[in-house]
Amino acid sequence: MMQLKVIGVGAGDPDHVTMQAVKALTAVDVFFVLDKGEVKQELVDLREEILRRHAGDREYRVVFGRDPERDRSSDAYVESVDDWRRRRADVCADLIAKELEDGQTGAFLVWGDPSLYDSTLAILDDILARGELTFEIEVIPGISSVSALAARHRVGLNQVGKPIEITTGRRLAKSWPDDVDDVVVMLDAQTAFTRHTDQDADIYWGAYLGTPDEILIAGPLSEVADGIVEARAEARRRKGWIMDTYLLRRRQK
Repeated sequence: MMQLKVIGVGAGDPDHVTMQAVKALTAVDVFFVLDKGEVKQELVDLREEILRRHAGDREYRVVFGRDPERDRSSDAYVESVDDWRRRRADVCADLIAKELEDGQTGAFLVWGDPSLYDSTLAILDDILARGELTFEIEVIPGISSVSALAARHRVGLNQVGKPIEITTGRRLAKSWPDDVDDVVVMLDAQTAFTRHTDQDADIYWGAYLGTPDEILIAGPLSEVADGIVEARAEARRRKGWIMDTYLLRRRQK
């Protein structure tokens, strides 16, 4: 039977790769990479650097598939994501069927951790449910952007006896979660934190975590929100893309 490894490789620093992940990398015959186009070519380059450092001096193959575009203008958010995942599953299924033989091991390298806001596991489950391919899956956890953010700002994610919520910018734009003082926000293309500058809160923001282009800003939300918006816009203009996350923390009274 074919084997597939879903390997978390960290937020961007090749040194984020764990010893468990290194062991997994050295056992892979075929690495599958979904290419997002020239704008994000450096993400492909970073994956290849990880392989150069950690996959071992041996023969393996890297095969590429075109990552389908997602309709980000649709008001039907869930439906558009489901459609994108189906088309992504089509690409992945085709790659696995053509490039991986029985008895071989393939792998997908996942930014951060495969269990946190990543679609790879759901896509592989979709492929298995179709019944046309059979393979075993092993998941290797990685350092998430959330963990990297907290480490770079030298803060804990939670306060004593307090819960923390990890959510999206889309949901934060509607409201600050009830009964939660600490909120980690991912996938926020609309800078939803600007809607909460009336809160007595601090923000710990980071972009391109673990890479040479890393940007960190922290401080009272009402004072640094505009600066984050400007820094984010400038970075996106310069690079053509951005990956960022942040922690919002209400101050204790």
